Amino acid sequence: MNAESLLTRIAEALAEARLEAVLIGNAAAALNGAPVTTLDFDFMVRNTQQALDRIRKFARALDAEVVPPRTDVSRVYSVVNERDGLFVDFLDTVTGVSSFASLRSRAVAVQFGRGTLRVASLPDILASKRAADRPKDRAVIELIALTMREAEAREAGEP
Repeated sequence: MNAESLLTRIAEALAEARLEAVLIGNAAAALNGAPVTTLDFDFMVRNTQQALDRIRKFARALDAEVVPPRTDVSRVYSVVNERDGLFVDFLDTVTGVSSFASLRSRAVAVQFGRGTLRVASLPDILASKRAADRPKDRAVIELIALTMREAEAREAGEP
């Protein structure tokens, strides 16, 4: 399955909602060239009331529902449109990431349709996966590390 149409809709809805977010996790790793897959999209956002209001506007633009955090401990807001296979999570804290500003400063902009996605860098994704240390994260660490080494070699002009 090619996620380009979903990513285009997401990028355009983020632009419409004026929601500043950075794509993280396996989807970001895949856009950076890592051979990983995922069925959802995870974004880091700032922890502000304005961001929450914009998440609601983002959901309306996608004819989706906002699912609030499931526990008092979690601060993950999910935006779901099951009919379209759209599952987006917004997190204001990410293990291994010191701040939204630092993550954003190293992210790259990728154009999708009339919108732009900020995509976390491979070093940031790798640091987060290592810090989280969950089985699903450990399963992709070597793939992401290899992709990062290959990208660094290309940039250095190595064969």
